Amino acid sequence: MTQTSLPRARAAAHDRTDHRYAGRRAPEHTSGRARRRAERAASRGDGTRRAGPGAYAFLLVVLLASVFPLWWSFLIGSKDAAALNADGIPLLPGGNFLKNARTVIDTVPFWKAFGNSVIVSSTVAFSVVAISTLAGFAFAKLRFRGRDGLMVFVVATMAVPTQLGVVPLFIVMSKLGWVGSVGAVIVPALVNAFGVFWMTQYLRESLPDELVEAARVDGCSMIRTFWHVALPASRPGAAMLALFTFIATWTNFFWPFIVLEPGNPTLPVALQQLQAAHYVDYSLVLAGVVLAAIPLIIVFVLAGRQLVAGIMQGAVKG
Repeated sequence: MTQTSLPRARAAAHDRTDHRYAGRRAPEHTSGRARRRAERAASRGDGTRRAGPGAYAFLLVVLLASVFPLWWSFLIGSKDAAALNADGIPLLPGGNFLKNARTVIDTVPFWKAFGNSVIVSSTVAFSVVAISTLAGFAFAKLRFRGRDGLMVFVVATMAVPTQLGVVPLFIVMSKLGWVGSVGAVIVPALVNAFGVFWMTQYLRESLPDELVEAARVDGCSMIRTFWHVALPASRPGAAMLALFTFIATWTNFFWPFIVLEPGNPTLPVALQQLQAAHYVDYSLVLAGVVLAAIPLIIVFVLAGRQLVAGIMQGAVKG
């Protein structure tokens, strides 16, 4: 290349560089509306749209429909029988709730029933979560002969009505001498087919096979793999299963009413004793219902935030 052509080549390269950098600076000259739109999208993270008024209205309707039964029970429980008959449908609470609550506590073995409900619900929830998590890990991540057939059998047991097994179950409890004791309520509920199915599906989706294989390659036994790998991954699902099981056991009436004695009831069975032969004082009954629901509300308020945070964390990790 000659000396006269070198300046021309350098000038051409300089012009191409200016055009290239000018193209990069072009977004700075965009309109302010487009810039503000981009800033709003960046502030929302991934640019997803916010929920509209219709979504909030729907959630409000769901919230009111969920709270209304408890509020209605409190309204009735704060009245007396005369006020209910005279006023018709109450719109505002009365001033007799504490009086009705004391009457309920004095009429039925309330604290005995409360203690039985706490023991039964806590024991059943812990047992169901422990056994279901172990079984779910086996069904989800282990390969053995007959795995699919056993899973189908477990799911099929959920289609059998509980009432069909009441008579043989009562005969077994009578032979064991457990009729009238809380053990007759706890033992049949220690294993739950729904819990096994729930934890199987949860671990199948949230626990990658690579983590289990890596733990096995590192020399972990199967029980150590479950304890250090599967159990931490299953905590959100296990927490939800524990909450659902606790609530279902706390509110269960059918089997405890059959197998327990009137002097050793759970809370739903104790509240049934408030009904007389020919007359039912609904103010007392619903005051007792509110008292029985207060522990469930406290448990949900204390555990709800942690449960939701755990579920969202597990979903993000999955």
